[in-house]
Amino acid sequence: MSSPAQVDPRGLRAVAGISAAVLALVLVTPEPINVIVLAGQVAVFAVAAVFGLNRSPYSILFATVVRPRIGPPAELEDARPPRFAQVVGLGFTGAALIAFLAGATTVGYIATAFALVAALLNAAVGLCLGCELYLVLRRLAPATA
Repeated sequence: MSSPAQVDPRGLRAVAGISAAVLALVLVTPEPINVIVLAGQVAVFAVAAVFGLNRSPYSILFATVVRPRIGPPAELEDARPPRFAQVVGLGFTGAALIAFLAGATTVGYIATAFALVAALLNAAVGLCLGCELYLVLRRLAPATA
């Protein structure tokens, strides 16, 4: 049995910071520019959720620009909770994008704001709401033999 993928926790916070900046931009730019920006963020979440965190454009940016300057982390973390968090982010931003495209702009702004709050919490204090949800769901799942 192989061990789960591991990630640099500093990269997770950096990626959350970039996501937060992009989502804030969605909230302050006019339509249709904000919808285009949001579609880009949806794509970033989708890549991380489907192909893995290390394939995300923001993670690649961190790995190639930032990490060589700050060195390796003291420890790595299991990639499964933050990858699940990317799925949650994809859900909120995907719903926001659909709402904007359907003309339900208020719903779009609310879903975007929820995603922004989660990204800001992760970037600012290291609290990953999607990761915490992953852990709660794992505890509630029935044990397998």
